[in-house]
Amino acid sequence: MWTNDEVRDNVKNYYGRRLEASCDLQTSAAACSRPCRPLPSSVTNALSLVHPEVTKRFFGCGLPFPAKLEGCRILDLGSGSGRDCFAFSKLVGPHGHVTGIDMTEELITASRQYVEYHQTKFGYENPNVTFVRGYMENLIEAGLQRDSVDIVISNCVICLCPDKKAVLQQAHDVLKTGGELYFSDMYSSSIIPDHMRQDPVLWGEGMGGSLFWRNLISLAHSVGFSTPLLVSASRIEVHNHQLKAKAGDINYVSATYRLFKLPKLPLTSSSTVTYKGTVADFPDQLDFDSSHCFKKDTAVEVDGEMAAILQHSRFSTDFDILMVDKQNSSSTPQEYCHLNPFLLADKLGSSVKQCSKTGK
Repeated sequence: MWTNDEVRDNVKNYYGRRLEASCDLQTSAAACSRPCRPLPSSVTNALSLVHPEVTKRFFGCGLPFPAKLEGCRILDLGSGSGRDCFAFSKLVGPHGHVTGIDMTEELITASRQYVEYHQTKFGYENPNVTFVRGYMENLIEAGLQRDSVDIVISNCVICLCPDKKAVLQQAHDVLKTGGELYFSDMYSSSIIPDHMRQDPVLWGEGMGGSLFWRNLISLAHSVGFSTPLLVSASRIEVHNHQLKAKAGDINYVSATYRLFKLPKLPLTSSSTVTYKGTVADFPDQLDFDSSHCFKKDTAVEVDGEMAAILQHSRFSTDFDILMVDKQNSSSTPQEYCHLNPFLLADKLGSSVKQCSKTGK
């Protein structure tokens, strides 16, 4: 088996030197998972303002852009070319801050070259983006402070890391209580066998290190996160026939999940919540994830965990919450079928067929 350092060196080489643009990837993972609703104009506008050279070297597989970002402190794991960081720079505004961390020196150096460009483009007096070289499994060692970040994002890089539990644990550590990990990544339809995990190209493409989607749920719980909420999903098509043959019966999907860091308090069995229509870009309806759609002034019953998320996160002022004064004592095991990204992708009819950057 490869050591963690050997996996890192392979990924550094694959993305830092071998790939010049996202269309060099051998899967459609560089294209975006399909959201349940169109992106708000603020996000599409922010993305359109990113320097084209930065966008050219974007290798992500989704659009991890949650709502209500003004003034937030955001950390991007595996920031790569910096595309998402610079888009978030616009969305958080001059009083927010974005930190990008990446282990690849070439990408960090390239990202830093465009900080002043985007500061000027957005009309900010001071830059609000910082790029740090380091490992997402060791955020504290890289200089990040515990309980200091509102949102951790990641765009198709956790699949490139061999120690996914360490990544989730470190993200949990740096998040404030009520903060969230909102991330897009590649997932597999079954556990990846060892012989695929030894293939350097499969690792570089994310295929060798993709997490079986069900294992995300147990991993999230093991480090203290809430149950993952599935936001969007698209099936991934493998272009390269050799890689497709190596994958065999294993299928892949690009999916976006959100995980919250909640205080350690007993959960109620259920609550009634009413959306006030106060989140920017969402005056009539807030699609929180694929299972929760909140219409303005319409009371909705939710389970205790969702109520806790709304009560303790940055969305607390946007909802009226009527808590039921009863602890959740149910021990019925959950099936989590609603968290299956393959089912959601099929429901949306979403299958990415080509590289989204060039149309090749």
